[in-house]
Amino acid sequence: MKFKLVPAPPDHVGFVADAQAAVPLVPGSEDDCCARLMRRLGFRSRDVARTWLTFLRALDLATETPEGFKRLRTEPTPASLRENLISGVYGATDVADALVASADPLTVDEAFDGFADRVPDWERYRTSDWEGVWRERVGHLLGWFVLLDLAEERDGGYVATDDLSDLRADA
Repeated sequence: MKFKLVPAPPDHVGFVADAQAAVPLVPGSEDDCCARLMRRLGFRSRDVARTWLTFLRALDLATETPEGFKRLRTEPTPASLRENLISGVYGATDVADALVASADPLTVDEAFDGFADRVPDWERYRTSDWEGVWRERVGHLLGWFVLLDLAEERDGGYVATDDLSDLRADA
């Protein structure tokens, strides 16, 4: 399963471990987990906390059980974060492949334009600003790629690093 929610990347990768640690080991309801994330990490809204909870699931650092959400005892290493970002987030492989294939720096708008036709139809009907929502998600993905050393910002756009090229070559 791939997840669609992608939070804005934090200032440092260690924040992912902090977010994971805020999810309880004993399963809790979504409301309880979001309140705990808000309290421990200072998230400004429940929506931000819910996005992080979903994203932690995409990174294979948390899971949903019949009893609720719980933290997995998996260490968020740079290698696992890179692999799980690509494999667990909807659209990440498309954006990664576009970066690898591009000879020039790719802007957020260019990356979104190359991905827009893969946005599910029901997402297009869910909100009148689906393009804005998905453009933001693509921008967040590119920011995560930079944070995880899969891309670099250059000349107003993004370029793949050798790590991303190697990761996609192994896929």
